[in-house]
Amino acid sequence: MDRDRSFARLSLRANFSWTFVGNVVYAACQWGMLMALAKLGSPAMVGMFALGLAITAPVFMFANLHLRTIQATDARQQYQFRDYLSVRLATTALALLVVAAIVVLVGYAWETAAVILAVGCAKACESISDIFYGLLQRLERMDRIAAGMMLKGIVSLVALATGVSLTGSAFWGVVGLTAVWAAVLAFYDVPNGLQALRQTQPIRERSSPPQRVAVATRLAWMALPLGVGIMLVSLSTAIPRYFVERILGEESLGIFAAIAYIQVAGTTVVGALAAAANPRLAQHYAFGEIHAFRGLLFKLAAIALALGGAGVLIAWLIGGWVLTLIYRPEYGAYNHVFVLVMVAAGIGYVGWFVGDAMTAVRRLRAQALLFLGMTAATIGACAWLIPLFGLTGAAVATMVTSVIHAIGGFLIVEHALRSLESDMRAGRSLTGGVSYRR
Repeated sequence: MDRDRSFARLSLRANFSWTFVGNVVYAACQWGMLMALAKLGSPAMVGMFALGLAITAPVFMFANLHLRTIQATDARQQYQFRDYLSVRLATTALALLVVAAIVVLVGYAWETAAVILAVGCAKACESISDIFYGLLQRLERMDRIAAGMMLKGIVSLVALATGVSLTGSAFWGVVGLTAVWAAVLAFYDVPNGLQALRQTQPIRERSSPPQRVAVATRLAWMALPLGVGIMLVSLSTAIPRYFVERILGEESLGIFAAIAYIQVAGTTVVGALAAAANPRLAQHYAFGEIHAFRGLLFKLAAIALALGGAGVLIAWLIGGWVLTLIYRPEYGAYNHVFVLVMVAAGIGYVGWFVGDAMTAVRRLRAQALLFLGMTAATIGACAWLIPLFGLTGAAVATMVTSVIHAIGGFLIVEHALRSLESDMRAGRSLTGGVSYRR
């Protein structure tokens, strides 16, 4: 079946532009939600919401198995969309059960527990939308993803701010957020994804339910190391928040989370560029275009360093004023923490691109081992630094995580590229592309 013209791929520049705009609007709305909680509520409410994200994010990161990136970089279409969707629906249901179990076992106060469960439901909707976005990303139609993100961001900001304003409760704000995310999934993401499937996918032979289960199981098993790895990355981000909440309290967590969220200005650019570049990185590797792969990755890393440097400079010069303006005066007293967080963010931007490059070269097990080391180092740093230095120690612990991710990931990618060069010099994989290794 010929691909419908309405789904012809866009240029890298167009995809970046659309993704950048979509991410800017979405990130601004996410930041707006945090500001709404800070201005309409209290640091403790911000901390409650941040704890909900910190609890649910690692669970859903693991459950998602990073399938969107695997799907987007599936240059040879080894798996069908229904395989990706089947795995995602099953793992999302399991993730919700795990979140509920954590809430019961830890024994949080009822309001905190309710917020965590509501955030979990919102994450479930986001996870299902994500698999439709993976299809569109593989087709290099980031414009459709961007439109959905902008719609979701705007309505979620309105819903959360309205809920908090009317009730004075973070819980009802998150309930409103969940409701609008479910509506966007049902009335935009699913219809858009189905249209893409009808117009771009060839007709294939029907398979029996046991065959479909076998294929989905094989896909999940292949993605499992990456799911573990991404969960560990999320844990590395969440672990300082766990320590802050337990040692310093929800109010300190609210201040730390609000400061840390400012780095989203840089991740907006990084995420947009990474989403647009991922399919190209995968294609360069699949067809042995090593020089092009390295060139694109180094350009991405240079952009990351420039963004990180700009963030550190702003935090150092006017950070206290910025924190007071966008939040409240009590946040502005932590400018020194802001500077350290932005240093960690700049290094983390590089790690983001390197992490996607590891996926493109399919070094999934090595990636999981790297992330395990990151998690262990973060736990050690938090246990040592936060009791001694408070929020300053938490910021330094995030720097430890970022450094290990960036350097370790670069070494793994470089090893994969040199192995490919060796294979090509020996006369292997000269035709038909490169077989992915795990």
